[in-house]
Amino acid sequence: MFGLCDCNNFFVSCERVFNPSLEGRPVVVLSNNDGCVVSRSNEAKTLGIKMGQPLYQIRQLVKRENVSVHSANYHLYGDMSQRVMSTLKSNVEHIEIYSIDEAFLRLDNYRTDTLKEVGERLARTIRKGTGIPVSIGISPTKTLAKIASKLCKKYPKLNSACLMYRSEDIAKVLSTYPINEVWGIGRRHTKMLEGCHIHTAAQFCSLSEEWVHNRMNINGVRTWNELHGTPCIEFCHQAADKQSISVSRSFSKELYTLQELHETISTFAASAAEKLRRQHSVAQQLQVYIFTNRHRDDHPQYYEAATMRFITPTDSTLEITKAAIELLQQIYRNGYGYKKSGISLSEITSCTAMQGELFDTIDRPKHRKLMETIDRINASQGPHAIKLVSQGKITDHTNRQFLSPQYTTSWDDILVINV
Repeated sequence: MFGLCDCNNFFVSCERVFNPSLEGRPVVVLSNNDGCVVSRSNEAKTLGIKMGQPLYQIRQLVKRENVSVHSANYHLYGDMSQRVMSTLKSNVEHIEIYSIDEAFLRLDNYRTDTLKEVGERLARTIRKGTGIPVSIGISPTKTLAKIASKLCKKYPKLNSACLMYRSEDIAKVLSTYPINEVWGIGRRHTKMLEGCHIHTAAQFCSLSEEWVHNRMNINGVRTWNELHGTPCIEFCHQAADKQSISVSRSFSKELYTLQELHETISTFAASAAEKLRRQHSVAQQLQVYIFTNRHRDDHPQYYEAATMRFITPTDSTLEITKAAIELLQQIYRNGYGYKKSGISLSEITSCTAMQGELFDTIDRPKHRKLMETIDRINASQGPHAIKLVSQGKITDHTNRQFLSPQYTTSWDDILVINV
């Protein structure tokens, strides 16, 4: 049996853990630059606020209904996610972290008739240890477990855990479950299926396997089999290493000077290099890109990117940052207002499989020791405790006027209790 642990309205729940006054109120969390809604409380959903809706479209509703608005606090959300996943790991032998707020579970070591109680107990443990409410769906396949977890959110009487394994129960749920909400069926296939008058998961299951294969290839067949109770999606005990790493950002206002872009690209390069080291990998290709605001027809437009390959794959912040700055200098043009910049690392391999160069001029053991020291200090003292001079003051060029404190990752923002 598979389980799916899904954190309820995760970003909103993180905000509520440290601000209990938000309980019962409509709350929304916004994307970068306070652009669109990316997380909503149930109360906000009831008001009709949609996922992805721009803030400017709901300003009057926010004011009228006293909606609490928050900028995305990714440092806080990431740390809270680690706490939830650590709790899962200490209570379940096999877990697969699927996203920042979801994890699959293997529950083969439990009797089926006890799984409902197991799920409820696990949900209580997570809520008590982290403050985050979760929904746990349990079923014979990953796809069905996803559906079961959504039932938990829809029906509070399920007490945060839904066990769905009897064929008659599965058939009843699928008979009304919208096809566009089935995991693995994207927008293009949803449009095609609805054009064929297939609107529910049960109607999809009634199709022949051959029909599904011809219209939706092998991935569609996997989903079809999963809905029939046959596991087809592999359970990964360890998250696969990323094959490319990108760090980019849109700015709240255009940046015009090379120095401003110099600092942002340096910061992105340092962040990407740290991510590389975290998964014990090295990269051989680097790309840097900058572009203007395409929504400003009254401004001159410019987009450019440059790519280079390292002779020896690297994870060194010093080497990657130096190369990134050289690429930036190649593509920068004066007189333009740049709205976004970023870097991307690719051709990533394991650091243990790296092929060195005979005439390499870089002291790699020295770089490695330095990077280990920097990572260790930043892990204990906070991000950017140690940084390159080229990163400047780490100016945040994004618009985050509704940002809450970083309660768990910054000593300056730690909660103060007056007694």
